[in-house]
Amino acid sequence: MTTHILLTGATRGIGAAIATRFASEDVRLIGTGSADGDLADPATPAKLWADALDRLDGRIDVLINNAGVFEAAPLDADDAAWSASWARTLQINLTASAELCRRAVLHFQANGAGRIVNVASRAAYRGDSPAHWHYAASKAGMVAMTKTIARGYAREGILAFAICPGFTMTGMAEDYLESRGGDKLLADIPLGRVAAPDEVAEAAAFLALNAPPSMTGSVIDVNGASYVR
Repeated sequence: MTTHILLTGATRGIGAAIATRFASEDVRLIGTGSADGDLADPATPAKLWADALDRLDGRIDVLINNAGVFEAAPLDADDAAWSASWARTLQINLTASAELCRRAVLHFQANGAGRIVNVASRAAYRGDSPAHWHYAASKAGMVAMTKTIARGYAREGILAFAICPGFTMTGMAEDYLESRGGDKLLADIPLGRVAAPDEVAEAAAFLALNAPPSMTGSVIDVNGASYVR
């Protein structure tokens, strides 16, 4: 049976690589991006879910939460700006994902089974830069949410997994590397290079389609051994 997948953040970077990876599989995929709705708006997750459900003939088998933001919140920013940065990052990275996970679990309960794959970050375990407390916190929350879903609903055939990429070569990667010291950043990665988006996509495809049920609750690291738990 063709697998029906909803993927957020599908238009660039890791999300685009995931969408490309699924092109060779027996799937119907709805990939969403900013043009489909702003996840900073609390009403957007419900709209994305409803639209995808309609386009997939009333059945979604796999939810992949990949959409997210990585925006600085400097410690010395004014109070209002710092708080607004926290609210925006947590809304997009964690709360919107939670809203979609909730709808997915309810849908899977009604349909007998389903899978959730949440794209978190190495920052969930290692932390991030002093300007990105909120980003690390949002991704740690995503990992904890994934584990909780896995523990709570495994008996119902509902499986949940997380992926924690380290730095990944996407978008403005060269500028980002330079801002973080370039060679110094690479020296912190034993593999000697940053991850490619298609490496993360391969992990996502495995978890979405082929990972054995006993793996539910697993967190897969894709960081070149820059952080080993």
